[in-house]
Amino acid sequence: MENNRIIRRKVRNSYIVSTVSIALVLFLLGAVGYLMTAAMRVADSLQESVTLIVELEKGITDERKEAVKGLLAANPITAEITYLSKEEKLQDDEFRKIFAVEFEEVLDENPLMDSFEVRLNSLSENRAALDVFIADISEREGVAHVSYPADLIEKVHSTVNKVRPVLLLFALVLLVISLTLLNNTIRLAIFSKRYLINTMKLVGATKWFIIRPFLWDSVKQGVWSGIIAASLFGAMIYGVDQKMPELSSPELLEAAAVILVGMVVVGVVVSLLFTLFAVNKFVNMKSNKIYLY
Repeated sequence: MENNRIIRRKVRNSYIVSTVSIALVLFLLGAVGYLMTAAMRVADSLQESVTLIVELEKGITDERKEAVKGLLAANPITAEITYLSKEEKLQDDEFRKIFAVEFEEVLDENPLMDSFEVRLNSLSENRAALDVFIADISEREGVAHVSYPADLIEKVHSTVNKVRPVLLLFALVLLVISLTLLNNTIRLAIFSKRYLINTMKLVGATKWFIIRPFLWDSVKQGVWSGIIAASLFGAMIYGVDQKMPELSSPELLEAAAVILVGMVVVGVVVSLLFTLFAVNKFVNMKSNKIYLY
């Protein structure tokens, strides 16, 4: 009786340890996935932070302004268009600080021009397409001048294109390591029950009869591991949102929700598959090999 209690306690402890180990690996995967999503979002934001200034000729009609705006909006490189009148520019305190004197003290009229500020998207990394776009806009009636930070655009896209492969490689390496840890954790848990599997074989149990309870336990283990990992991940997201609310965004919250659900799903699927492979190995192994394993 005492031996049975000891055996049950060891099995229970082994189950708890393997469940917590799987949960921690799932949490690590989820946290890295969230950080990767945030990093990619920052990279996209950098690529979409470059602004093109399209200054309009003085005396341009409203119809011509709308025609220029429509042309800008129709190009796939354009992410957002903002119209700034010369009166709005004159009232901009940050802009006026650039000059040592007030315009009104020197000139009789506002020397500034109405303009469109065009925020570019990631497609602007195609320098040839960007040059064609700028040349086309510059030749349009009503457009006085087009200016853009060419060096900044090239540097931003070059940096982002170098960082993205490194992030993806890091995520891939971590995924392989995490799956290996999960596989080893589940294999060790099944390894501790190899004598039980062999005993069931010796009394005539069929292969499916032996595997079925292990698969059912793996599903429950996967669910519990996913719930634990999701709880830890949710606490982490809550803490980050409280301490650094500026990092929060609808896109990241959607990604966090997908990761929370994915932890439970991945926990079940991975536990089920790795358990199936591990149990199948010992079921197909000859009895004399199990004692030597």
